[in-house]
Amino acid sequence: MTQYLLSIHQSQGELPPDPEFLAGVMRQIGELHDELVAAGSWVFGQGLHGPETATVLRPRDGEVLVTDGPFVEGKEYLGGITVIDVPDLDAALDWGRRYALATTLPIEVRPFQGGAGD
Repeated sequence: MTQYLLSIHQSQGELPPDPEFLAGVMRQIGELHDELVAAGSWVFGQGLHGPETATVLRPRDGEVLVTDGPFVEGKEYLGGITVIDVPDLDAALDWGRRYALATTLPIEVRPFQGGAGD
């Protein structure tokens, strides 16, 4: 089995979805979570606060510069993550597709180093 990170990317500056739509998304995410647990593939997952809550630590000349905000300016930011443990990339992509449909947001699927495929 190999662990994969499913990164949920949100668009910055958009208005939050209406509560009814968001309730449906959260219900679908809950169902996906339950299926991952039942399949023995759930490792960890959680949403993140907005990028305005980020703090970046950047090494410079033997010191560490601390700045508020995300590492880079962008139109999208990391909104949440899910870590899964599945047999292969095809299985990870299947879960990623399901999350993309449930959240209506882009999902990046990336393997962790040191897994079975390395």
